[in-house]
Amino acid sequence: QVQLVESGGGLVQAGGSLRVSCTASGRSASLYTMGWFRQAPGKEQEFVATINQSGSYTNYANSVKGRFTISIDNAKNTVYLQMNSLKFEDTAVYYCAAGRVAGSQKYYYDYWGQGTQVTVSS
Repeated sequence: QVQLVESGGGLVQAGGSLRVSCTASGRSASLYTMGWFRQAPGKEQEFVATINQSGSYTNYANSVKGRFTISIDNAKNTVYLQMNSLKFEDTAVYYCAAGRVAGSQKYYYDYWGQGTQVTVSS
């Protein structure tokens, strides 16, 4: 079992930056690839970014490419999502997930965090 705890969400103005973190704990937590998903009010949960265990592979949704950066610190079992040039439409609950494949589909991920709210004011 792996536990995931997100932190770092909050309120930011459009054009600003925010970094959210996700720390994994539990059995073999360091062996998983990590991903970020988000869900805006009234919308389906969508893929944001993923990174493999070594950090050598990353993938992003087109909507955040060039603005968001995912990174991993294996010594801390923590994955980060640096969000720059934030837009109103980035407002959502951001969820961290751990899985075996660094993919963009939810079914690749076995464990999920509770989510952290990111609100971008226009």
